[in-house]
Amino acid sequence: MSDQQPESHDRDDNDDLAATFDEFDQIVAEESDRDPDLAVIEAGSRTLRAQAGPQGDPVPALPLDPEVAKALLEVEQELATRWGETKLEPSVSRIAALMDVLGEPQRAYPSIHVTGTNGKTSTARMIEALLNAFELRTGRYTSPHVQSITERISLDGAPIEAERFVETYHDIKPYVEMVDAAEEFRLSFFEVLTGMAYAAFADAPVDVAVVEVGMGGSWDATNVIDASVAVVTPISLDHTDRLGSTPGEIAVEKGGIVKQDATVILAQQPVDAAQVLLKKAVEVDATVAREGMEFGVVSREVAVGGQQLTLRGVGGEYDGIFLPLYGAHMAHNAAVALAAVEAFFGIGQEHARVLDVDTVRKAFASVSSPGRMEVVRRSPTVVLDAAHNPAGAAATAEAVTESFGFSRLVGVVAASEDKDVRGLLEAFEPIFAEVVVTENSSHRSMGADELAAVAVEVFGAERVQVEPRLDDALEAAITLAEEEAEYGGAGVLVTGSVITVGEARLLLKRG
Repeated sequence: MSDQQPESHDRDDNDDLAATFDEFDQIVAEESDRDPDLAVIEAGSRTLRAQAGPQGDPVPALPLDPEVAKALLEVEQELATRWGETKLEPSVSRIAALMDVLGEPQRAYPSIHVTGTNGKTSTARMIEALLNAFELRTGRYTSPHVQSITERISLDGAPIEAERFVETYHDIKPYVEMVDAAEEFRLSFFEVLTGMAYAAFADAPVDVAVVEVGMGGSWDATNVIDASVAVVTPISLDHTDRLGSTPGEIAVEKGGIVKQDATVILAQQPVDAAQVLLKKAVEVDATVAREGMEFGVVSREVAVGGQQLTLRGVGGEYDGIFLPLYGAHMAHNAAVALAAVEAFFGIGQEHARVLDVDTVRKAFASVSSPGRMEVVRRSPTVVLDAAHNPAGAAATAEAVTESFGFSRLVGVVAASEDKDVRGLLEAFEPIFAEVVVTENSSHRSMGADELAAVAVEVFGAERVQVEPRLDDALEAAITLAEEEAEYGGAGVLVTGSVITVGEARLLLKRG
């Protein structure tokens, strides 16, 4: 854990805690629809209760220097010859071997490790913004990328420069080839990128790394760090063929990032997932902070360009927070991020105080999360959101309904064939007047006709239009949104996958 501590406000422990317990009971009550009463399943685990930024990085453009652009493309092409992110051999042996020959770069800095099903990237970005605001140098590793592969590795709140990305790849390439020769299987695309991230962070050097898992936790390539803070965002069904068919089964894998004596920040979870995670915390003597119990969202109001929040951290209350992101799920992500940073600074265990409130406000006001409820065009309004499973789609549908007064909303959907496409469409059915189904460029994309067959069953044939090309689908959706003199109140939501959103973003930003 970093020796650097943020500014704080002293508190009278007994009076402050007594005053806040009644108020926090209200938080639990207000969030009861989303949060089970986890107190009955603590199983003896300790709980974390206080006793004692820079601008959000934009999606990078292509390098202006043609030589750098060419070199970046060559690296991407080399990486593409390796196993993709959907082909896995559940083991950390290869990445551990790479870390060994690289001199264990991942141990050169403390880490905050983020897992879960939905909200990981947005939460990681918020954690990064908070740490930057307290003048710590950060490295952030997230996946997948929206447009450029360099987005995955961030230094000081901005994507790594393309030239530095290429240099890092060539720096570790001889060691990658050494491990490839010694192991049964070559290092995968994701494993090499993970090695690059850890090496880049050590070379910077960073004060702290914020690391998002790729899939699961126990055997994920990122899980060669010993993070002092483990964050678990909401768990729901996704990657069921690899992780399990229930939230509880999936939580077994996610809980693999919880290390001995760590602090665990738990977003609100299904009961079976919470039971598994709390049991894991007991086994490794980890300290636990649970959303809706030790921290949470006290209040939130829709505001122009986002929302106004009051958050309850493990150390106290933070009011007057403007978050330039839409939806209740983003407010909950903010609460989780705040608790994670408090835990990183020792608040709730070693220190009885809150973080400097003005600094927290500045950090949250700077947050961006490209491709997550992102408005990229007006008249009509076009919103991009990377929801790709039913739980994520439900959160997006709720956020769109709350934050935009659309009189007519047209969906553009392209999804991966290995996802619960029916569940995704069913979540959007109540808010879409029509849906234009299409494809993205990924080999995993479900064919437009196949997706249309499912959409017709969900929406009815009269509400479904098929456009195999994404550019045609966007044009068709915008045309539909402008019909019937509803121009001012119409909107388009592009969703279904990160790849769909990234490609749409490129098309719309260039248009």
